[in-house]
Amino acid sequence: MAETTTARVAAASAAGCMLAGTVAVTVAVVAGPGSGLTGYVSEAGIAGSRYAPTYRIGVFALAAALLLLATALPPALRAAAALLGAGSVLTALSGAVTCSAGCPLPPFEAATVADLVHGGASIAAVAAVVFAMLALLLSPAAHPPLRRIAGVGVALALPLAAAIALAMLIVGRGGLVGGLERLLLAVTAAWALATATALGLAQR
Repeated sequence: MAETTTARVAAASAAGCMLAGTVAVTVAVVAGPGSGLTGYVSEAGIAGSRYAPTYRIGVFALAAALLLLATALPPALRAAAALLGAGSVLTALSGAVTCSAGCPLPPFEAATVADLVHGGASIAAVAAVVFAMLALLLSPAAHPPLRRIAGVGVALALPLAAAIALAMLIVGRGGLVGGLERLLLAVTAAWALATATALGLAQR
């Protein structure tokens, strides 16, 4: 009974943190100094921006949401929980280390160490979440609703992630990468919110 209550509270808290974090980051991106759809989401958190605190709070809320979601998963789903835990740590690192103006990344731009740390942590965090979706989809121990939600998430996230990787290598910064990045982040946030909701309902 205590485990069920803990899982329900963790799932509800994960949903709340995911919503709050998404809203905060969205506000910072829309109102911040970034270059609209052609820039990276992380540009909202560069040093000196008046919206950097809002962005960071949002990112840390997203990190908390992933950790809470990992806690809410049943013990049989250890692989997915571990991936979400790793995603949480990487997301927090992404929020703690800000990039420089424009958030430059190779191969077309000269990047600082902070840019590489921030960019690497951000990319690895999203990858961990996508792999967590895949782990849930392939796990026979996952309840059917979780597997269905994970299936939709994987079907949307994997092509977007592949398209972003190719676009960054071939085209570089631009509206294509900026738009694809926002779509992928929206998919991961929607998946986490739907999964947290399904976990909360399953504990009733």
